[in-house]
Amino acid sequence: MSLETLLKNDRRAWRDLVDPWSVGAMVIAIIVLAPIAAVLWIALFPVDNIWPHLLATTLPRYLRNTLVLMSAVGAVTAVVGTGAAWIISRYSFPMSRWLEWLLLLPLAIPAYVGAYALVDLLEYAGPVQTGLRAMFGWQTARDYWFPEIRSMGAAIIVLSASLYPYVYLLSRAAFREQSGSSEEVAMSLGAGALARFWRVGLPLARPAIAAGVAIVMMETVNDFGTVDFFAVQTLTAGIFNVWLESNNAGGAAQIASVVLAIVILLVMLERLSRRKVKFFDLSTRHRPVERKRVTGWAAAVAFLLCLFPFAIGFILPAAVILKHALANADQWANPALFSALINTLTVGGTAAVVTVLAGVFLVYGVRLSGRSLPRKLLPVTTIGYAAPGAVLAVGILIPLATIDNWLADMVENLTGYDIGLIMTGSAFALVLAYSVRFFAIAQGAADAAMGRVSPSLPMAARSLGRSQGQTLHEIYYPLIRGSVGSALLLVFVDCVKELPATLLLRPFNFDTLATRVHNEASLENLGNAAPAAVLIIGVGLVAVGLLARANR
Repeated sequence: MSLETLLKNDRRAWRDLVDPWSVGAMVIAIIVLAPIAAVLWIALFPVDNIWPHLLATTLPRYLRNTLVLMSAVGAVTAVVGTGAAWIISRYSFPMSRWLEWLLLLPLAIPAYVGAYALVDLLEYAGPVQTGLRAMFGWQTARDYWFPEIRSMGAAIIVLSASLYPYVYLLSRAAFREQSGSSEEVAMSLGAGALARFWRVGLPLARPAIAAGVAIVMMETVNDFGTVDFFAVQTLTAGIFNVWLESNNAGGAAQIASVVLAIVILLVMLERLSRRKVKFFDLSTRHRPVERKRVTGWAAAVAFLLCLFPFAIGFILPAAVILKHALANADQWANPALFSALINTLTVGGTAAVVTVLAGVFLVYGVRLSGRSLPRKLLPVTTIGYAAPGAVLAVGILIPLATIDNWLADMVENLTGYDIGLIMTGSAFALVLAYSVRFFAIAQGAADAAMGRVSPSLPMAARSLGRSQGQTLHEIYYPLIRGSVGSALLLVFVDCVKELPATLLLRPFNFDTLATRVHNEASLENLGNAAPAAVLIIGVGLVAVGLLARANR
């Protein structure tokens, strides 16, 4: 073998070893997983170990409240979401086609906005209690009994009304995909409507329902605005208390590790439920279930059962917020609102673009790589979506602050110039947190879209001399453009609504729409918060419209 051949083989081997797509994919995966690893490291090796103090004082209360809230919200959303999905997919009644999509609209309203609206409506000075006192002649709160608004029960109602569409969307898809043959067999055996639901429909849809409930419970753990407003001390609220009030980052990381353990357990249970329960359609011809037309009192009951969650989850909070927004029209010209809008668009848009580009790069790099490690890391990178924003904030801010201070000191020692805190003093940490938190959306959309592209197309492009980058641009991009665009919008909308990570990682005097709503509502000034809330709802409605269009 000649020297030239040996050198050519060595160059080829080195090029395969340091292929930029594979290396880039590995780097992206490491960046996404680094905050989770940082939380665990800080929790195991804190500067000031307060774990015994947490166990003896606040941690049991945080854990108990979190588990109660998760379980209750999961149970309520399972009943409401599954029930609404079954009615919509099996029965036809007046307005059923409209309700099929209206039931998704509560996704456009963050739970903390719903909490502010509920309290404004039902508090002592609100229109409901004021009307009751005027109607019955009551003078003070001692003259009558009214449920406590800022309580665990109210938090359960608000979170359930905001999150049930996750269960509804997945279970509706599962019910629609079931074969009409199974329904006909059950009917021929004398099974009524309720028996068909319990013995046929529900078991077949159980994996989808479990997946939806798992998402709901993870979003419940992530929530801060609602539990903070209702004074419910959960683990996420504990992270804020220990970190900001007690100034103990190690203790916050230890609480965050407990949250992370709960989330990982939920993910494992959800995947286990899907693995152990599998059903296959053995018929050669799949016929969808035909919706039964109902009239009279049955149609009225079906309509009211579907209208109720939509009214509580969307109509009520949207009406209250819109009323305040119209009553405080001068706030629309407030420079602080304009500044928050610009910050939201800038940070959310940047994070969405970075996240989607990184997701496409990772998926494409893993497909090009023949190694097993990148393929094993690909599904693990979705853990960021399950991790609450407060947990990611702990795992991002503390390491970045250390690097920032080290870099600033080094530059000052070398040049005498103080560059300040580049990463934690700017929106960089916020963009990183958003990208890690919602990376699963971009990665999932890119992976699913690229999986639908025939392998023969990129192979043909490579045989015609196209490079890997040219193949991605000329072959894959035109075919996955729609999915990538949808992921871009969904990531952006989630960035707009994200509150816990934003509160912990934003620079000084840097407000987004979410933090402005939270700050003003915390001061009981819903009028100033309403315009920002309306803008958030508007952005959410665009995403829900896109979601409805994709799930026709």
